[in-house]
Amino acid sequence: MFNLSNSLSLLRAPLAFLFLFESATVRLIAILLAMLTDYIDGYLARKWHTTTRFGAVLDPAMDKFFVVFCLGVLLSEHRLLPWQGLMMISRDFALCLFGLYLSLSGLWQSYEFRAIRWGKITTALQFVVLIALTLNWFSIPWYLYASFVVFAALALVELFQFKKSASTTM
Repeated sequence: MFNLSNSLSLLRAPLAFLFLFESATVRLIAILLAMLTDYIDGYLARKWHTTTRFGAVLDPAMDKFFVVFCLGVLLSEHRLLPWQGLMMISRDFALCLFGLYLSLSGLWQSYEFRAIRWGKITTALQFVVLIALTLNWFSIPWYLYASFVVFAALALVELFQFKKSASTTM
C-alpha cells in the first residue's frame, strides 16, 4: 500500500504548513515542491506499475488538502475573497457529489478510481493562481475564478461518462 509514489503524495500535507510562514519565497517553494511531487508520484506509479486504489484516492486528496489549506491562509490574510476561494474549490464539491452518488448507488466498491483530464487541468490552474496570489503578480479577473465552476461541471460530465463506459464493458 505504501510505496514511493504514495509517500511523495503524502509529502504535500507538510508542504501546505509552510504556507503559515509569511515569506513569499517559502510559499513559492512549497507550491513548486507540491507541483513537483504531484508530477513525480504519478509518473513513478505509471512507470513502475505501482498504481494502487489507495494511491488513486490519496494523490488527489493531498492535492485538495494542499490547495484548501493554502486558500484558508490566504483568506485569513484577506488576500482572497470567500467567493473566490469557493469558486476555486467548486470542482471538489462536484467530486463530493459524485462520491455521494457512488455511495448511494452502491457503486463505490466497483468504481475504478483514476485521474481525469478536467481534474488535472483544475489542479494545475489552482497552483498557477496560488503562485500569482503568493507573488502578487496581478489582480486575477473574475472570469478566471468562474472557469473553475465550468471545469467542475466538465469534471462531473467526464466522471459520469467514464462510469457509464466502465459499466458497459463489465
